[in-house]
Amino acid sequence: MSGPNIVTPAGREHTDIRHVDETQLIVDDAEVADDDSSELGDSIASSQQTTSSIASSIWNFQLENGRTYHRYKEKNLQHELCLLTLNRTLGLAPPNDENSKVNRVLDLGTGTGLWAIDFGDVHPNAEVLGVDLSPPAAEAPSNVGFEVDDVEEPWTYTQPFDYIHSRFMTSSISNWDQYIQNSFDNLTPGGYFELLEVGGQLQSDDNTLRPDSAVVKSGKLLREACAILGRPFQSIPSLVDVMKEVGFVDIVMTKYKWPMNSWPKDPKHKLIGTWSLHNNLEGIEGWTMAAYTRALNWKKEEVQAFLVDVRNGLKDKSMHAYMPIYAIYGRKPE
Repeated sequence: MSGPNIVTPAGREHTDIRHVDETQLIVDDAEVADDDSSELGDSIASSQQTTSSIASSIWNFQLENGRTYHRYKEKNLQHELCLLTLNRTLGLAPPNDENSKVNRVLDLGTGTGLWAIDFGDVHPNAEVLGVDLSPPAAEAPSNVGFEVDDVEEPWTYTQPFDYIHSRFMTSSISNWDQYIQNSFDNLTPGGYFELLEVGGQLQSDDNTLRPDSAVVKSGKLLREACAILGRPFQSIPSLVDVMKEVGFVDIVMTKYKWPMNSWPKDPKHKLIGTWSLHNNLEGIEGWTMAAYTRALNWKKEEVQAFLVDVRNGLKDKSMHAYMPIYAIYGRKPE
């Protein structure tokens, strides 16, 4: 689970390194189901930043099915999951070294803004900009700013960036080729682009993931709905080839596993699974409600009833499932 130790050979531009975690996780047979556990509640609440430095009257939000989209508290859980996965680092690309010198940084799909804020704290001399469709509610240091913007519209930045970071944008992007091309075009020579993405489909190494389970069905329905809405789930490993085509070099891809719950015996994967379960229980309605009602014509009540079975499935430790997570970064040639 540790990040890759990469040394680029001198004189070689087109390094393509893929780290794939194929180790089968060992099941903790002694694990006792505790589906109603709330042991993380206090720590989650204490870690959330709720003070906004932006006047709320500036922003207009669309309410649909009683939910304001693009502002979810589960994104704080996702941020902690990423930190656990990457051994408390904000990314694998060289700019994440706390001793690296980086001037301008762009965080695409910034969400709650926690990644941008953390990066700004670690790199106080860097100018960090986070963009998303809705503003974050977190208080930011002076070197971190936020803009409301649609990354699928033409990019109009007047100065390039040394590092562009993107996280969990699959099913939000309709044209990945253009998205990656825009990132390349807006980097300084020698700058890095990095993305962290979810594979989008649960897997198991021991065939315990039941095809007829509600969690599998919900994933299929979500992928179907996102395709109808013009935001299909992307095959993440294929983005390595897209990055090559637009001109990135020294590309590194690393695959991780997020267990569906705390079924693994390994302490780190068990902890990641515990956080993953809480993240999914918190976020599942937000991820599915709009997609199911808009694309599949489900009623709100039908979605909520179906999600009862999905949540029960997520807590089922007899299914040793995990979600593949991919970290990919590349460098723009100098």
